[in-house]
Amino acid sequence: MGDSFPVIDILLFAMVAVFLFLRLRSVLGRRTGHEQQRPNPFSVQDAATRAADRPAADSTVVPFPGRVTVEHDPSVPVPLAIGMKQVREADPSFSEADFLDGARQVFPMIAAAFAKGDLATLRTFLADAVYGGFARAVEERQRQGHTLETEIVELPGVDLYEARMDGRLAAITVRYASRQISVTRDAEGRVIDGNPNVPDDLVDLWTFVRDVRSSDPNWQLAATRVPE
Repeated sequence: MGDSFPVIDILLFAMVAVFLFLRLRSVLGRRTGHEQQRPNPFSVQDAATRAADRPAADSTVVPFPGRVTVEHDPSVPVPLAIGMKQVREADPSFSEADFLDGARQVFPMIAAAFAKGDLATLRTFLADAVYGGFARAVEERQRQGHTLETEIVELPGVDLYEARMDGRLAAITVRYASRQISVTRDAEGRVIDGNPNVPDDLVDLWTFVRDVRSSDPNWQLAATRVPE
């Protein structure tokens, strides 16, 4: 075949890359027609500013093999039906079906990026407080010479769990029921945690936020936790 791809293969790969980028850009959001041009279409600057005003507990991070948990906002929960009504009233363009479709797609994307240590990809999806926890876990893993392998075997449950409006900020929590294989290996490739042949049944609660007055249609992951 030679040492390089034929020109047609290069063009095909480029087309696929462009398609994936455009699909990724629309995850967890819809275009409004009034977007502003900016270097990073997934900017989390607004979410970071809001996070700075929250209790310090929001940035408490506990790393697990394949999972990073950020403590949940201790405020009194709003019943789901009431919270979703608040979100729809604040943002009439909100589509529950589109949101859940995006939530289903982004879960394995974030899990894979965390396992690979792909901080650039994580940065596009996560608010600053959450990104910091993921980044620290990745850096500690790399410092120890460990590697993480994560495979989402099945994602049978992606459901709305909580919703609320906090001023102009919409916050929706999704309950993920998944079957995952998560294996941590040491520098010599020996398994030190997990089983490469046996998946674990896990439940995670991820909270996504969005400023409903922003022209940015994308949601950012602002907190993760496991059910109590």
